[in-house]
Amino acid sequence: MKVVILAGGLGTRLAEYTKKIPKPMVSILGKPIIVHIMDHYASFGYTNFYIAAGYKQKVLKDYFKNKRKQWNVNIINTGLKTMTGGRIKRLKPFLKKEPFFLTYGDGISNIDISKLLKFHNKSKSIATLTAVRPPARFGAIKISGNNVTYFKEKSKLDEGWINGGFFIFEPEIFKFIKNDKTFLEKEPLTKIGKIKKLSAYKHHGFWQCMDTIRDKEILEKKLKKLRI
Repeated sequence: MKVVILAGGLGTRLAEYTKKIPKPMVSILGKPIIVHIMDHYASFGYTNFYIAAGYKQKVLKDYFKNKRKQWNVNIINTGLKTMTGGRIKRLKPFLKKEPFFLTYGDGISNIDISKLLKFHNKSKSIATLTAVRPPARFGAIKISGNNVTYFKEKSKLDEGWINGGFFIFEPEIFKFIKNDKTFLEKEPLTKIGKIKKLSAYKHHGFWQCMDTIRDKEILEKKLKKLRI
């Protein structure tokens, strides 16, 4: 199966880095975050990558030009202002009529890709997303007047499930994407959910996205401990 990685956004909340490079090329423990993601897929035997590029795509092309020869890496220009769904639509000629993996280029997880695929095949859904618990950032309190009546330290149990990426799509997904302006996370997945063809694989292990400098620091600390 082919692996699609969305890597074309502006990454404005990481402007300290993204003024010069695309967000997926931000270095985490000595190598771009996108390579961490690709390494994980490769560990399960999936090395046929299609990177949906846009912003500063030349940086991606230059990096992979003479690296990772054991992988098949295709950098595809999907437009500078194209939304997530639109980027997928633009890759349709390369994906043919086969199911494919898709993930964002700014999040790392130790998800078992083989179990994800098995779950997807059993569900017979058009789309499967990985549901994760977001890392808790704040303790919860309740206040009455000036008094704290409830205090709860940081706990993932206080957080709901969120979309952690790491999707699997059947080729029918293209029917739900109109054009470059389509956000994958809005109309397409909403419609697929309404017809009960959107499944959620619950991942209880490690997952961390990188939206801000603080996220980057947290991610690096966690990876040092986990040695992913």
